[in-house]
Amino acid sequence: MARRRKPPRAGAANELPPLRIIGQIAALQGIYYAAALVLMLFTTLVAGTRFGLDLVFGWADLRGDTTQGWLMGFVWLCCAGVTIVSLVTLIGRSKLVLDFALTLHAVHLVVVTLYTGLVPRNVAWWLTMALSSAVTVSGGTYGCQWRELRPISFGGNGGATTNTAPAQQQQQQQQQQQHGNVAAPADEEMGYSRGRGRGRGRDGAGEYEMVGMRADGNR
Repeated sequence: MARRRKPPRAGAANELPPLRIIGQIAALQGIYYAAALVLMLFTTLVAGTRFGLDLVFGWADLRGDTTQGWLMGFVWLCCAGVTIVSLVTLIGRSKLVLDFALTLHAVHLVVVTLYTGLVPRNVAWWLTMALSSAVTVSGGTYGCQWRELRPISFGGNGGATTNTAPAQQQQQQQQQQQHGNVAAPADEEMGYSRGRGRGRGRDGAGEYEMVGMRADGNR
């Protein structure tokens, strides 16, 4: 007898297929490097220094004993801010921020190592990347949680108006009845009047007279 397959667990396998995960990682990595290229180019033009790909894919210039090195560290932190916005926009789920943020920096480490042929040796580079990872994880988690907890609108105030209309009508009817302006709705629909005296019966024929009842049950 063939064994039944277990139903798929609700989670990452169904909600995020492998191709989608790869596409999101590639998009985040592209945005990360695009922001780094733009900011590095801007800082070199302002400072009047030479621009090269070593500033983005290298580690030798990121040092703690030069002003240029501190400026590059600040630029990488700015790139972390751009990554936070990308995580909130593309991912939008707080429980996935840690994985994508660490994957982003791990891929950057591999790219830098392959580009330079050496594992980064500057302590400033490692500290900058560690701080960038922490900022990305904390900021991305906060942003995604804020997005997840936002109230959902279902078409403005239409639902509130629909719910309050019957209550307002009932209140108006009660006020009119208290002032004696209208008769009871049930009496109007049935076609006979209530109260003392004579009136028309429910069947529309004949008359009746309302007489008080004695305690012994005789009229």
